Order: sequence, then structure tokens, then C-alpha cells
Amino acid sequence: MSYFFRARPNEETAGTLPRVGLTAGRVLGGAVERNRIRRRMREAVRLHLSELPSHVDVVLHPRKMVLEMEFARLEREVARVFASVAHGAEGKN
Repeated sequence: MSYFFRARPNEETAGTLPRVGLTAGRVLGGAVERNRIRRRMREAVRLHLSELPSHVDVVLHPRKMVLEMEFARLEREVARVFASVAHGAEGKN
């Protein structure tokens, strides 16, 4: 999975939570497959959202293999991405 993130400036962070967006383009399959990918991704993000600093915006771009991968593996991947984002955003606030 690829991802992008941006640390928000201090004036935008007062009392906010991290924001996470998901992409699911047509290349990932039909509407049913894309919706299933989004549901799985949203649940993995929900379980690990607390690992992100409050001042970041993250966009996750999954691959089609998210459909077949075990959910535990998907969770580990999201946790790894969020740890990387948290580390990268440390000094940017």
C-alpha cells in the first residue's frame, strides 16, 4: 500500500483529530470490490487511529490484494504505515 501524509500547521490543529482518506479507483475492480476494500481499510484504520499524532492528514492508497489478504495482515500493514507517519511527522509540528 502506498501512502501520503502532511503535518498540519499549528493554527489548524487546535482540538482536532488526525484525518485519514482512502482512495479506491476503478483499477481496483468493480463497485462491489472497491466498497469491500474501503470497508476493510476503514476498520483497520479505526483500530489504529490512536497511533497517529493529531496534527496529520494521511491518504492511503491500497492495492487490489487487500481483498484477499488476511485481516490481521492488513492491520499490521496499517499499523506499520501509521508508525512511519508518526515518526515522519514528529518534528513537523
